[in-house]
Amino acid sequence: MTDSQKLDLILSEILGVKEDVAGLKEDVTGLKEDVTGLKEDVAGLKEDVAVLKTDVAGLKEDVAVLKTDVADLKKDVAVLKTDVAVLKTDVAVLKEDVSILKQRVTAIEVHLENQTDKNIQLIAENFIELTNKLNQAIPVADKNLAYEVKVNYLIEKVQFLEKDFEKFKCQMAYS
Repeated sequence: MTDSQKLDLILSEILGVKEDVAGLKEDVTGLKEDVTGLKEDVAGLKEDVAVLKTDVAGLKEDVAVLKTDVADLKKDVAVLKTDVAVLKTDVAVLKEDVSILKQRVTAIEVHLENQTDKNIQLIAENFIELTNKLNQAIPVADKNLAYEVKVNYLIEKVQFLEKDFEKFKCQMAYS
C-alpha cells in the first residue's frame, strides 16, 4: 500500500468519522430539544403541584369546618333525644289523664242517665199532671202552656237521645 492509498484510506476514515460526528451533533441537538421540552413539562408540573397544594389546603379547611358542623349536629341530636324522651313521658302522663277523664265522664253520663234524667222526667210528669189539673180548673187559656211544657220536654229528650246516639256511633267507630 502506497502512501497515497494510505492517505486516501485515512481521509475516507476521517470523512466517515465526520459524518458520524455530524450524526452525533444532530442527535445531541435532538436531545437538547427533548431536554428543553422536559424542562417545560417539569415547570408545568411544578405549577400544577402548587395549585394542588392550594386546593388541598382549602380542602383541609373545609374538612375542619365540616368536623365542627358534625360535632354541633351530634350535640343537637343529643338534645333532641333528650327532648323526645321528655315528650314521651309527658304523652304517657297525658294518656293516663285522658283515661281518668274518660272514666269520670262515663260515670257522669251514667249518673245523668240513671238519676238526673229520671228525676227530671218525674218532675216533668208531675208538672204535666199539675198543669192538667190547673187546666181543668182554668179552662182553655192555659192549655197552650201545658203544650209548651210538653214540647220543651220532648225537645230536650230528643236532644239527649241524639247526643247518646252520636256517642254510640263514635264508640262503634272506634271499636
